[in-house]
Amino acid sequence: MHIQPQQRIYICFFLFAVSIGATLSRLPDLQDFLQIDKWELGLTLICAAIGALLSLTFSSPLVARLGARTTAFITVLGTSALLALVPWMTAAPFVFGLLFLEGLLPGALEINLNVEIDRIEAQLGRGVMNRAHGFWSLGFFVTALVSAAVRQAGISMQLHLALTFTFVLVAGAAVIGGMRNAPARPNLEHVDTGHIALPTAGLMPLCAIGIAAFLVEGAGIDWSAIYMRDVFHSEPFIGGLGLTMFTFFMALARLFADPFVDRFGSRPVAIILLLISGAGLCAVSLAPHENIALFGFALMGVGCSAVYPLAVSAAAQRVDRAAHVNVAALGQMAFVVFFLAPPLLGFVAEYAGIRTSYFVCLPIILTALLCVRSLSFQQKVLTA
Repeated sequence: MHIQPQQRIYICFFLFAVSIGATLSRLPDLQDFLQIDKWELGLTLICAAIGALLSLTFSSPLVARLGARTTAFITVLGTSALLALVPWMTAAPFVFGLLFLEGLLPGALEINLNVEIDRIEAQLGRGVMNRAHGFWSLGFFVTALVSAAVRQAGISMQLHLALTFTFVLVAGAAVIGGMRNAPARPNLEHVDTGHIALPTAGLMPLCAIGIAAFLVEGAGIDWSAIYMRDVFHSEPFIGGLGLTMFTFFMALARLFADPFVDRFGSRPVAIILLLISGAGLCAVSLAPHENIALFGFALMGVGCSAVYPLAVSAAAQRVDRAAHVNVAALGQMAFVVFFLAPPLLGFVAEYAGIRTSYFVCLPIILTALLCVRSLSFQQKVLTA
């Protein structure tokens, strides 16, 4: 069976999300098993952010040297393997250490897959970045559905994550084996890729946009199940629908966003999506009923869908540094927020209520709206 290069990237995003999503869907069970509160649960998960930060800062030369296929093997399959070990840890410190090791892999994966899909876009002559990230969201959606049913059936977290790893191992080995490096964009690559990826002044507006998107995504993915349980005392299946609604609408928007970006440009699309994110956060914060909260999670999913991919495309096409370095620097600021969201929102939830934890995301959305002009760079490059 012939698989197109962009389709291999799609599947890598999907499998990575399946591994992460299966673990996040069991956070209520992990919290109960470790007998810790929300703040302690979030603090336990912060180690993944530390690992991702280190990886995004220092791994870009290694990713460039290893190439797309080897990096994908290590990061996609390694992430799933390490997460499958989480439910076997008997105390929070052990989970802390394991998730630090796991956090090193998503950072390298973020650099590798985003640079490859940007290069493939140049070959195809059309946008596919949002669709690639759509398969990340699709992976979360599928996992949310499966996990809701698995939790309702009382299947243990150990068996659930072991089966997830088996699926990722079989599918990943088949797909990644045929991956090849895409050629670099002409005139946008530098011989010296650098060793440390840090944001530059010109990249900071894109970082603000990425941070907003990932904060909303973290709020929707990490805490939706616990929100539904604590606010509405929902049954496990209904509680899992918050994550399901979020990931479904996020995936749907990403899978169909590229033609709108090609037609209308990055800035108008980003503005509309950020406003939808704000509406969703308000709906969840103020929801008087389960259905309103689920609608809010759906709006949040649509709203943060294409925002980060748009920032990634703009970063990869900047001419000041190598694409690997700029993508790594953007991911360093934004992707880590995805992992920092659990402790930050958990702290707010513990001391001010979980509804408030969603409301405090709104200032970050406003900041991103003020920075959308930075996305115009992408349009200049695409139309050149």
